[in-house]
Parts: sequence; C-alpha cells; structure tokens
Amino acid sequence: MARSETELMAHLAGGGTVDDAADLAPGYRGEVMRLMVVFVDSELAGAAGFADCINRAPGLRERVTAARIVSEKFDHAGRVLDLLAPFGVNAQLYIRSHPWTARLDRSLDLGNRRVGGDKRLNVFHYPLEGWVDAVTMNMLMGTATAIQLGDLVTCSYRPLAAIMAEVAPREAEHARLGEIGLAQAIARDGTSLPAQASVDYWYPRVAATFGRLDSDRFELYRRFGLRRHSNADLLTTWTQAIKPRLAALGLSVPSR
Repeated sequence: MARSETELMAHLAGGGTVDDAADLAPGYRGEVMRLMVVFVDSELAGAAGFADCINRAPGLRERVTAARIVSEKFDHAGRVLDLLAPFGVNAQLYIRSHPWTARLDRSLDLGNRRVGGDKRLNVFHYPLEGWVDAVTMNMLMGTATAIQLGDLVTCSYRPLAAIMAEVAPREAEHARLGEIGLAQAIARDGTSLPAQASVDYWYPRVAATFGRLDSDRFELYRRFGLRRHSNADLLTTWTQAIKPRLAALGLSVPSR
C-alpha cells in the first residue's frame, strides 16, 4: 500500500529512500515517472539521430565506435523502460509510440519551450549535419548528460539511482569518444572552422537542457530527495568542464 504524502515526506526528510514503486505517494510517483520518461525519450531520440551518422563516419573504426554509442543508448533506454513497467508502461508499445528520428528545422531555437509529442530534451529535436557536427554535439551533450545523470545517482528512488550509477559513466565515455573524434576530424581537415561552427550552434542548445535557472521545480525535487543540485549549479559545472576541453582543441565557447 502506498504511503501518504505526509508519511513519505517525513521518511525522505530523515534521509530515507524508496525501493518499491507500489510504495509511492501520488506526487512523488508523478515526479519520478517524469524524470524517467524524459530520460528514456531523450536516449531513444538521441540514439535514433546518431544512428543516421554511423555511415557518415570517415573510417571503419569510427563507425564501430558510433554504432557502440547508439547501442548503449538504446540499452540505457531499455533499462529505465523496465523500471516504468510497474507504472503501467508497456515497453514495446512505448517504443512504437513516437517517431524517434523526427527532427525540426535546424534554424529553430526552442530554448526551454516545450513542444508537442514525446518528452525528449529539446536538443534532440535538432538535426545533425555531417560527421563533425555529430561528434561535436556528442562531446558537448555527452558531458552535459553525465553531469545531469550524476545528480540522480544519489536520488531517493533507489531502482533509478542504481541504474544511473552505471549509466552516467558510460555517458561520460560517450563524450570522451566524441572529443577524440572531434580532435581527429580537426587534424584531418587541417582547420577548426567547421568544428567551431558546430560548437557555436550546439553550445547554447546543450546549455538549454539544464532548464530554466529560475525554475521552482528543483525545490520540489530537493524535498523529494530526487536531486541535490540546482539547474544553475549543474550548468556551471558543465561550463567549467567544457571550456578547457574546447580550448585544448583550439575551439572557444561562443560569446552569445
């Protein structure tokens, strides 16, 4: 039997955790489900978009790496979809419910505005343009994802925390592989101009995935023990991590 909201909040305030989906008060249940759905939709959409770039890779080794990243993202989505089963989600029907490869016009800038359809992060509504663009986006967004998921490693819903503890390092590795691919592309092309153009495009769109800096949802997540760091704190962590890595490649953070 599910605990009441009052009972659950008292349990969480004392540092307690939750192990069973049947033990969730409605408000907590809704927020946990929202976190999981956003993650699943983003992994499915991200994998679908990057899959189209596998054959754009310049060599066989790069294609193997890209295929590995796609495979692991699908695996991540599948693990969390399994957690959604007690919430009434049928994984097979869910996967077929949205066009995960669908993208909007690249010239759009959605910011933090929500659009209809699935719950993917907005960054996965934009199309990739070529290999350099794909590895640039992978480096920037992979780093952001690892930071964002790292905040869920200690979340109070233990089944999700356990999976995030395994997934976050793999997402960090995806970012590292993107960084290697970007460095190789710059060396191969003999110029950083295409890479810098991609950084200029993707940097603000990845930054937007951290959400509104004045959002009041974080306070709710904090009370539920689902997150510890605010959107602003996570964004700062990302900007401080990504700037020196870009500089090492001869690239810079866009001024706007």
